[in-house]
Amino acid sequence: MAELESPSVMPKLISFLSSLLKRVAESNDLNQQQLHQKVSVFHGLTCPTISIQSYLERIFKYANCSPSCFIVAYVYLDRFTQRQPSLPINSFNVHRLLITSVMVAAKFMDDLYYNNAYYAKVGGITTIEMNFLEVDFLFGLGFHLNVTPGTFQAYCAHLQREMLLMQPLTLADSSLSLGKSLKAHLCFNEDESSSHQKQQQLAV
Repeated sequence: MAELESPSVMPKLISFLSSLLKRVAESNDLNQQQLHQKVSVFHGLTCPTISIQSYLERIFKYANCSPSCFIVAYVYLDRFTQRQPSLPINSFNVHRLLITSVMVAAKFMDDLYYNNAYYAKVGGITTIEMNFLEVDFLFGLGFHLNVTPGTFQAYCAHLQREMLLMQPLTLADSSLSLGKSLKAHLCFNEDESSSHQKQQQLAV
């Protein structure tokens, strides 16, 4: 997607993804007592003081990965939440899921990428923890890392539409108010297992 290379597009995309993840996390925080949510390696003892947007902007600034990696990371987070319904995104795990998903996307998509120790510094965690997060994330995805061109374009198109509508974007009027099912899948209900490409459908 050539538009991602535009200097004006990525800041808007980062802002939108941050807003989306913030709403998902806050929704799941409210529903935490109603649902049985497992504690995983992604779960921090306390909520990080850095905001989701500042954290994602930091990753964007220092990771130096291709812009497409942020779309692919978004796809991975969607797959992860669908495959791991007892591990919904919340304020205690969203930062670790973000740094891990971007790192895995960069390794899969880019010819050149930084190692785990570098991403650990960017993410404010230890290298050992980064290694554990990567392994758990890969198993959580079932090692389903390939993103078909059709899937990539579908996610891009959906994000573009939502970004155009984001003025202002509120939980009440957003088509991505994903707390509806109390499981908060990010946006798509993806199913590519039985064919190379299937029409993507919104989960909510």
